[in-house]
Amino acid sequence: MELVKKKIHMDRISSRAGTQTVLEEDVNISDNKPDASYLLNSKGEIIMEEIRAGENVVNLRGRLVVSILYLTDMEGTCASMEAVIPFEERVNMEGVSGGDIILTDWTIEDLTVGLINSRKLSVQAVVSFGLELEEHMEQDTAVDLYHDEPVEYRKRVYPVVQLVLQKKDIFRLKEEMELTGNLPNVFQTIWHHITFDHVEFKALEEKISIQGEMKAFFLYEGEGDNDRTLWYENTVPFSGIIECHGCRENMIPDIRYSLGQCNVEVRQDFDGEERVFCVEPVLDLEIHLYEEENMEVLSDIYGVDKEIEALTTEVQLKSLLLSGSGKCKIAEHAKIQNGQMPMYQLIHSEGDIQIEEQAIVENGIAITGTVVVTTLYLCSNGSKSIYSTKNVLPFQYVIEAENITPTSIFKLHYSIEQLTVTMLDGAELDVKAALQFKVIVFAVQKSNLITDIKVEDLDLNKLSELPGMVIYIVGQGDTLWDIGKRYYVPIAQLKEVNELTSEEVNAGDKILVVKGSV
Repeated sequence: MELVKKKIHMDRISSRAGTQTVLEEDVNISDNKPDASYLLNSKGEIIMEEIRAGENVVNLRGRLVVSILYLTDMEGTCASMEAVIPFEERVNMEGVSGGDIILTDWTIEDLTVGLINSRKLSVQAVVSFGLELEEHMEQDTAVDLYHDEPVEYRKRVYPVVQLVLQKKDIFRLKEEMELTGNLPNVFQTIWHHITFDHVEFKALEEKISIQGEMKAFFLYEGEGDNDRTLWYENTVPFSGIIECHGCRENMIPDIRYSLGQCNVEVRQDFDGEERVFCVEPVLDLEIHLYEEENMEVLSDIYGVDKEIEALTTEVQLKSLLLSGSGKCKIAEHAKIQNGQMPMYQLIHSEGDIQIEEQAIVENGIAITGTVVVTTLYLCSNGSKSIYSTKNVLPFQYVIEAENITPTSIFKLHYSIEQLTVTMLDGAELDVKAALQFKVIVFAVQKSNLITDIKVEDLDLNKLSELPGMVIYIVGQGDTLWDIGKRYYVPIAQLKEVNELTSEEVNAGDKILVVKGSV
C-alpha cells in the first residue's frame, strides 16, 4: 500500500515589523545656483542601499533624495537643486535570521521644505518602513493510493492558489518627445516630473506583457529667451515584454512597480536644434505569479481487514477570492494657499495618494486617505512669476469583495488614473481626480492534509466486540462513510445490501450492516 503524493507550493508572511523615522537637515544652495526667493515644489525618493537581516533584527541603510524647485531672485525664473540625507535604521523583527530576504516597503508620509534664507533650506521628512518576511514552502500531500488489500478511501477537491514564481526585475523604457513648433529651443532643463498611469500586466508563455501611459512634465530655460521659465508636457503610450522563465498564460500576476532610476536628456532634432527630450526611466518590479488549481486530495482512509490510520498535517491553503479593481472619484473646489498671488494661468498639476488606513469590513475593503495636489501657475500680478499651491483632498472608498473575512489576505495597489484641475477664478480651483485601486484577495483555510498512513493488523479484541450483523439507525450528520468506517465494511457492500443507488442517507434511516468480505 503506497500513497501517491503531490507538492503544494505555499507562501506566507511569517513575520512583520515596522518603524518610523524623522530625517531632517539644513542644506545650503550650491554656489553655482541662484538665490532662492520662494519654494515651489519638492518631491522625495528613498534609495535603499542595504537591507540586511540578522538574528531577530533587520538593518536598513539608504538615503533620502529630495528634489526642490524654487523661484529665484530674478523675476520669472526658476531653479532646482537636490538635498541628500543618509540614514541607517535598526528594526527589531522576531523570527528573522542572517540571509533572509526581507520585503521592504516605505512611504514618505510628510515632506516639509522651508526657506531659512536665500542660500539655505531646511528639509524634514517622516518616513515609515514596513518589513515582511515571506516564507516559501513545499508541502507533500496524498492525492491517490496504490493498494492490493481491500481499503476504502475518499477524496476532496480544494480550490488552491499556488505561488509559482517570485522575483524582482526591471523594465527599461526609452521615449523621445519633441517640442511643438511654437516653443523655443531648450537651453537647459530645470525640472521634470515623470509618472505612469493605466499600467497593466498580463502573463504569457515565458514572458509578461506590460502596457500603460507615461506622463512627462518639463520646466526649462529657453534658448535666447532668458526672461522666463518655459514648460512642456506630454503623454505617450508604451508597451513591452519582460522575459520571465516559468511564466504561463492564465497565471495571476501580482506585480508592484515603482519608478527607479530615470535619465532625462535633451537631444537635437533632425535640424540640429535642441528640441527633443529623451526620457529613459527604469521601472523596478516586484513580481509574484500565482496559479489556480482544483486540487483533488485524499481526505480519509479506512481498512477492511487492516487498521489504517491517516497521518495528517495542518496547513493553511490559499484560494483566490478576488482579483479586480475599483475606482473612486473625487471632486472639490479648493482655494489657493497664497491669496496675494492670484492665478493668471495654470501650468501643471500633480497628485500623490497617501493611504491612512485600509481594513477589511463586511463584503469589502475600506480605504481612507488623502490626495495631495500640487499646482503650478502663473501669477496675475504682472511679474510673470510661477507660483504654486498645495491642496489636500480627503477620500473614503470601499472596494467590494464579497465573502471576504477577517482572516483573508489582500494586496492593494493604487494610482491616480486621472487628475483634472481647472481655474474657476484667480483664487479658486476645481479639482477632479479618479483614483484606481487594484486588489487581489486570498481566502485562507486551515486544512488537515494526509501526508502518510500507518498500517497495522486489526485489533482482534476490538473486532470481536463488533456484531456480525446489525441494524444501524442513522443519526443527525451521519454518512454512509462513517458507518462503513465504524464497522470496517466497504461502502459498495453497504449500498448493495441496502439496495442504495447513492451514498445519501438521512437521519432515522435504518442501515443493515453485515460484517464480512465483499
